[in-house]
Amino acid sequence: MQENIFEQKLSINSENRSQLKGHRPLLIWLTGLSGSGKSTISNVLEIKLHELGLHTYLLDGDNIRLGLNQNLGFSPEDRQENLRRIAEVAKLMIDAGLIVIAAFVSPMIADRKKIAEIVGTDKFVEVFVDTSIEECEKRDTKGLYAKARKGEISNFTGVNAPYEAPTQNFIHIQTAKFSPEEASAEIVKNIQTKIILSK
Repeated sequence: MQENIFEQKLSINSENRSQLKGHRPLLIWLTGLSGSGKSTISNVLEIKLHELGLHTYLLDGDNIRLGLNQNLGFSPEDRQENLRRIAEVAKLMIDAGLIVIAAFVSPMIADRKKIAEIVGTDKFVEVFVDTSIEECEKRDTKGLYAKARKGEISNFTGVNAPYEAPTQNFIHIQTAKFSPEEASAEIVKNIQTKIILSK
């Protein structure tokens, strides 16, 4: 089947769209345990970027699973496919010239590395939203940890499935030290050189 598919060359490219928008595209990928504060920080971050006149789109884990990936479960294979699809969507959005913010547990280093490879490592910034499992369980607004502890949810990261924290080239947001407002400001500060167009 693939041998009958050919890439269509387009006249307007990512560089043209960047010039029109006045900034470079980027994928800001927030990873961390469920309840760590990824969605809250992402939302505040998008507001900050929007106020700076930057073109953004926010991809959130639950929202994606309510639509595009509603047919996927939480087995390791389905998690990988969930992230692969998100990466491909983010790649299209980056090609459109957007700054994409993605908030996903994405527990495995190998999967996050694959995402960076799909979109381009120069267009990928990893943000580790570092919150203790104890604090995440305290928040547990969705009751997911309680269900996982009772055995009602399998493959739940932090309880009965592993989480691999980033080890290199990441923005470290320790939520015990940063408020969502401070965390988003820290991210904006760290991405400046990646989104500014060269003269």
